[in-house]
Amino acid sequence: MERDRLTAFTDGVLAIIITIMVLELRPPHGAGFEDLVGLLPVFLSYVLSFIYVGIYWNNHHHFFQLVETVDGAILWANLHLLFWLSMVPFTTAWMGENHFAPAPTALYGGSLLMAAVAWVIMQRLIFRRQGAGSPLKAALGRDLKGKLSPAIYVAGIALSFVSPPAAAAMYLAVALIWLIPDKRVEAHIESHNAQP
Repeated sequence: MERDRLTAFTDGVLAIIITIMVLELRPPHGAGFEDLVGLLPVFLSYVLSFIYVGIYWNNHHHFFQLVETVDGAILWANLHLLFWLSMVPFTTAWMGENHFAPAPTALYGGSLLMAAVAWVIMQRLIFRRQGAGSPLKAALGRDLKGKLSPAIYVAGIALSFVSPPAAAAMYLAVALIWLIPDKRVEAHIESHNAQP
């Protein structure tokens, strides 16, 4: 089957996830700018999560440029990814409301780790569907970013119980690694479009 329904559904779910996250930003009870200070942890957790959802949306769009057809396994893998991403508003709110306390910060990292695992599963199923000449596999190569990210999440989760700010910095580091769309996919598409 064609990929278009999968990508359209994913776009809609990710838009809803962002909407849910922004609805968790409650205005302060006071009318002064100083009243906003108490909301800083909530706002920072929202910004980090917004960046993460944006990264997944952006990379999903890039990756699926190299995927023409999908099967049932890829559809389920995509739903698996969306399940873990749909948990991000909850873990974001809990972490922000509790000012990056150890348990909420660890659970936030856990939701990011599980989304990364789901991404890898989906990616592997795409490789299998595309066969030996998988354009996605060729574009990603060794995929160092994809292999490094889960390790950083695990370290961040463990660090949450020692230093939650350091754990949050590790989650931010992974986001910064992925912030720029995957140029390997774009380069692969351009090189194949340039061929006669």
